Amino acid sequence: MNIGDVARQSGLPPKTIRYYEDIGLIRPQRSENGYRSFREQDAHKLAFLARARALGFTIEDCRTLMALYEDEHRESLQVKAVAEEHLRQIDEKIAQLQSMRATLDTLINACSGDHRPDCPILQDLAQDMSDPAM
Repeated sequence: MNIGDVARQSGLPPKTIRYYEDIGLIRPQRSENGYRSFREQDAHKLAFLARARALGFTIEDCRTLMALYEDEHRESLQVKAVAEEHLRQIDEKIAQLQSMRATLDTLINACSGDHRPDCPILQDLAQDMSDPAM
């Protein structure tokens, strides 16, 4: 199957598929004229990668997960460790976002939003982060 066919089947754009080939995540066969020839297993791997990326796994995580997926002697403990680390990173990001939200909510509530020029939001943004009084 050609790149257009595998793109439709996997839900990935051809540019992404070419990128995954360039970085070695997939290795489609090449015909004598240099055209890529994708097999059903390539389409399956691309769908696997699309799902992993949709869950936020990094390219390196995807590389690890793909290697584990292809290893019939893998231990599920290894797969779980990758997923647990990713979940830890997600939880950390959620905590950061919640903190940002709380700060913005406080600043928005402190701003009168009227025609006067003073604004706690701008004052906060202009604070010198190296100031030890902060």
